[in-house]
Amino acid sequence: MYIAMNRFRIASGREDEFITIWKNRETHLDQVPGFKSFHLLRGPSSETSTLFASHSTWESKQHFEDWTRSEAFRKAHAQAGTAKGIYLGPPEFEGFEAVL
Repeated sequence: MYIAMNRFRIASGREDEFITIWKNRETHLDQVPGFKSFHLLRGPSSETSTLFASHSTWESKQHFEDWTRSEAFRKAHAQAGTAKGIYLGPPEFEGFEAVL
């Protein structure tokens, strides 16, 4: 099993807008071999931002990497970067392979 996470720092006051973007986007993940599950997680807030993380589970790292090179990935990310002022910097990727 492989877990892929992206951390997002979202400007305070823009959290609902960020969640709406994720709720309404076409992920195309249901068509992707090896995809198991997805969650959008909300973390702690400060005066300036709220931390969110996208969390997807895959059968293997290879399945995830194949998805990142797929047409489904390009479609899912076609609108990335169009929401100005919401993101406080680029997302930070973290990938984990299950060992137990």
